[in-house]
Amino acid sequence: MKQLIPTILLGAIALTSQADNQLSQSSDKTIVETAVAAGSFKTLAAALDAADLVDTLNGNGPFTVLAPTDDAFAKLPKGTVEDLLKPENREKLQSILKFHVIPGQVALPDALKLGKAKTVQGETVTIGFSEGNVQISNANLLTADLGASNGIIHVIDTVLLPPEPKNDIASVAKNAGQFNTLLAAVEAAGLTSALTGSDPVTVLAPTDAAFKALPKGTVESLLKPESRGKLTEILTLHVIDGSVSAGAALSAASAKSLSGETLNFGIQNGMCFQAIRPAEDERR
Repeated sequence: MKQLIPTILLGAIALTSQADNQLSQSSDKTIVETAVAAGSFKTLAAALDAADLVDTLNGNGPFTVLAPTDDAFAKLPKGTVEDLLKPENREKLQSILKFHVIPGQVALPDALKLGKAKTVQGETVTIGFSEGNVQISNANLLTADLGASNGIIHVIDTVLLPPEPKNDIASVAKNAGQFNTLLAAVEAAGLTSALTGSDPVTVLAPTDAAFKALPKGTVESLLKPESRGKLTEILTLHVIDGSVSAGAALSAASAKSLSGETLNFGIQNGMCFQAIRPAEDERR
């Protein structure tokens, strides 16, 4: 172990020294211009163009780009690059490329201190030493801190693929963008695990607009720690054990919520599927 540490440090110093030599040569070009001029990022340049991200990475930044070489792209399964460059796969390509961009200018020494960094795509990459090499997630770092006018480039030998998006209820609700108040309420009530676990549940999810329709101050009051019991009661009224489709709910006409109360299902105005809490006298 005592012999390994000096080796690791010497490797980092060598990478930094190499980058310092290239820094002055390329600092007048943007990240994209620097990559194009280097000649070993033709696939990356084509991908940025197909994903309509060239103008973004030519902007002011600063950005830190984890740049896979042409050889890195060549390691992908046959046909992958060609498939990703198709217009119908632009969104997927954008997600992959954004996973290679870190906001701000993060030099190698800072990256190693942090140990990880959140990408523009939203997921995090890890940074550290493995077997004497600097690794960024599952890629080896080839060159560090290649300078550009709007940021820096770290050259890597493998294309990083973002993790598959989570498909649990909480993640789907978050990605939808209109259930922020519901998610805040679920967290305040300590029920997040119920929406991220493996046990199937059916959630009758009020939108942000639905919460906004409550009397002024109601949501703020419910989110207070002292209101946790009441908030839990309200939220569990919106959850049914098991996976229940709208059709199945209509066929059954009713279902018991996790709060213990029964919800009735029906169609009103000829088109609206509704879950209706029974009137007070029906629950007695």
